[in-house]
Amino acid sequence: MNIHEYQAKNLLRAYGVGVLNGYLVEEIGNLECQARKIETDVAVIKAQIHAGGRGKAGGVKVVKTLDEAVAVGTQLLGSKLVTHQTGPEGKRVNKIYIEEGCSILQEFYLSLLVDRSSGQVAIVASREGGVEIEEVAKMNPESIVKLYIDPAIGIKAFHTRRLANLFELDNSQRAKLSFLLIGLYNCLIEMDLDMAEINPLVLTESGDLIALDAKMSFDDNALFRHKEVEQLRDLSEENQKETEAAAVGLSYIALEGEIGCLVNGAGLAMATMDAIHHAGGTPANFLDVGGSANTAMVARAFDIILSDEKVKGIFVNIFGGIMHCDTIARGIIEAAKTFKRQVPIVVRLEGTNVDRGQFFLEQSGLNFKTVKTMDEGAEAIVKMILEQNAPNESKGMIGKENADEHMGR
Repeated sequence: MNIHEYQAKNLLRAYGVGVLNGYLVEEIGNLECQARKIETDVAVIKAQIHAGGRGKAGGVKVVKTLDEAVAVGTQLLGSKLVTHQTGPEGKRVNKIYIEEGCSILQEFYLSLLVDRSSGQVAIVASREGGVEIEEVAKMNPESIVKLYIDPAIGIKAFHTRRLANLFELDNSQRAKLSFLLIGLYNCLIEMDLDMAEINPLVLTESGDLIALDAKMSFDDNALFRHKEVEQLRDLSEENQKETEAAAVGLSYIALEGEIGCLVNGAGLAMATMDAIHHAGGTPANFLDVGGSANTAMVARAFDIILSDEKVKGIFVNIFGGIMHCDTIARGIIEAAKTFKRQVPIVVRLEGTNVDRGQFFLEQSGLNFKTVKTMDEGAEAIVKMILEQNAPNESKGMIGKENADEHMGR
């Protein structure tokens, strides 16, 4: 789960990390009142969306007067911001943050994240921070340093010393860096964060270290321990279909392809998407109905898949263990009776009660294509969509004979 910059800064402040004073605005009528609270010569108005690249997209503006603050805030609030992370559809700006300014001497990059390969927390840092950090990583990767924190011992002096040398800080600034780093690490551990990023971390002319921007991502599986964090969730920033799926116990992630996937088990779901790619198709989603889905959940899964207008066919790939194949078959049949639009459906069932499941599908009188293997199913749904779309709509879908070329082989 991600949160907004202003929310992340409130958490950082609680852990002793330096942040500037700022004020949230959600309605234009409240803009001038909040802007009047700024006590510095300049202020920064920031669009609050769950995406990076706001600065380059015009979502971060420096203003010098109250009138300018009101004008810029009015323009931003309610606008659509398009960044390299939002895609061309952009995101609506429902909130802005008016923050005090500061005199910047140097900008750095600092983040902490859970590194699953090492089983430790990784510190990622660079002396070159700010809006160009992605270009820095691409053009000058050696300027980015990675350190590891053993969770059994936590932050040690050498972590601070290494970062202070990287940032070229003096002795007084090193003490402040140590305090900041400990606070950031404690926040990551105690709040069950996957990632905490400060970009830029700035050294001011007065010698302070300030988190000028902040991003946080929480481990969804640990949210039950943090009810107060769940309240920070902004559902308007999340994919509506993913939110609806989570509410009924389904794991769903929207993708950009044309073939809807309904699978049980994360591993099988990943393999199914690979099979579709190999057959020359593009998956429209990752959807794991889990091991204990019932007929109603299967029907709801179909509803969510078909709510994506890009979906032109569905591949159901189920290995029945705890969840029986006949349960899945009943769910498919019940869902198919209420479909608002018709698309080709290929079903591959294997496992417990597979014969009963196949029997239900065959006797339903509905137009399903059943197959025996995953690869056969992937090839079948790609072919059916090609035939349905030919000759004018096959863009984005290619036949098996061209799959190797499509995949760069």
